[in-house]
Amino acid sequence: MSNETLRILVADDHPLFRSGMRSLLNAEPGFQVIGEATNGDEAVQLAAEINPDVILMDVQMPGLNGLDATRKIVQANPEIKVLVVTMFEDDHTVFSALKAGARGYMLKGASPDDVLRAIRSVASGDAIFGPEVAARLLDFFTTIRPAAMPNPLPDLTEREREILDLIARGRSNSEIANTLFLSPKTVSNYVSSIFNKLQVADRAQAMLKAREAGLGQH
Repeated sequence: MSNETLRILVADDHPLFRSGMRSLLNAEPGFQVIGEATNGDEAVQLAAEINPDVILMDVQMPGLNGLDATRKIVQANPEIKVLVVTMFEDDHTVFSALKAGARGYMLKGASPDDVLRAIRSVASGDAIFGPEVAARLLDFFTTIRPAAMPNPLPDLTEREREILDLIARGRSNSEIANTLFLSPKTVSNYVSSIFNKLQVADRAQAMLKAREAGLGQH
């Protein structure tokens, strides 16, 4: 790819940005702007017609936005590499672009050299991110997030889990009734249902299962 001229489509609704990018790229050996799109629909249509090597894609454009356009283009022709160039750097937009199939993500404040380097990188099959976006991605993947614990007692309703939690805390039926503003008869029915679902014979066994499931902890 380095010995060939990279054919580039610029998709952005701002004329000044398109003009500036066209001037930058056409003045650089090995780059040629072969088309311009002012919205996502035009980008999809032109991508199919002229088959560029790389598309510089804005995110927010009239009609079809850049992310949906990226998804359609990549699905139709995975060989086309999309480099998102935008003002947005929030997590949602960054990850939505990656899910859509973009191979790179740059902010519009990037230097010309960074833009040229990014275009070459995505054209050769690499993924490239501007420094700000790369830092955001690194932070996302290095931040420790506790794994979601599976529900250890899936058969119990939310109310039954609430009552079992109180049982595990050593509360009697009357105390549970007062705490939850239920009648003693209703609590008794709930307790019977809980024992049946847990397949236990008495309160002690129910308390043990509850503690194993992490309930009853102060």
